[in-house]
Amino acid sequence: MSTGTGAVVPDGRAPLRHRNRWQFPGNGNGNGNGNGDGNGNGVAGSVDLHRPHLPERSVTLPALPTPLTLDPSRTAVIVVDLQNDFCAADGWLAGIGVDVSVLAPAVGLGARAVTGARAAGIPVIWLNWGNRPDQANLPPGVAHVYDPRGTGEGIGSRTAPSGAPVLTKDSWGAALVDGVSAEPGDIQVDKYRMSGFWDTPLDSVLRNLRVDTLLFAGVNSDQCVYATLIDAACLGYDVVMLDDASATTSPSYCHDATLYNVRQCYGFTASTSDLLDALKAEPADPTTPNPEDTV
Repeated sequence: MSTGTGAVVPDGRAPLRHRNRWQFPGNGNGNGNGNGDGNGNGVAGSVDLHRPHLPERSVTLPALPTPLTLDPSRTAVIVVDLQNDFCAADGWLAGIGVDVSVLAPAVGLGARAVTGARAAGIPVIWLNWGNRPDQANLPPGVAHVYDPRGTGEGIGSRTAPSGAPVLTKDSWGAALVDGVSAEPGDIQVDKYRMSGFWDTPLDSVLRNLRVDTLLFAGVNSDQCVYATLIDAACLGYDVVMLDDASATTSPSYCHDATLYNVRQCYGFTASTSDLLDALKAEPADPTTPNPEDTV
């Protein structure tokens, strides 16, 4: 059953980090029994507006231009465009002659980063191109980027080797590529621009998660990952690009310039292995709630 934000859990209940508890009046657990005090035990006939509070945590992450300390309880991982049309050998990008093999390391390291994040209770957000089939919100300028010669091979066409509509919501091309997979509790957001913040619920999802630090991975590092990271920084989020879990089909100097600009202007870069080591080194805290627990 879907939670309405893309997260899916077996019993239909949203994981703790994803729940807006005002939906559950009464005792706060959805059965409407009433009698309580606002700590998961709502007052009969009332709506409990308390939101989950997670204890502060600290991990130190080797990063550039300087090491940093972050709170995993207020951090999310955003994985950008690790989808078939960009990364698969029979996807749209490969079909127009682009060498997508250079993206494979980012897929593997992105999967490792996601696994480590989940183990640390950090929310995972999959941000993929998934245009409306009618393209009603797609301006000509964006459409042109994906079909610069006007040959009809761009968004919504069936010119990819797979035959699926290109970069279209719920199509094979918009699905996660082999090597990564969404799990119950992950959140999936469709995007329609290079940046995942425009015309999407990404910002409101992050604010409901009480998140203010974002770790970025995915493709292309100099395009959609970078555009989303810039908008995140301008919206007040602290941003870290995982430099080896991000990749591009552009010339290598484009990736290098992106990392330079992230460090110079917007935030930090770090490696996947350093992130995983930092998360593993965090002291265990028995009072930290499991993100999959229910109230």
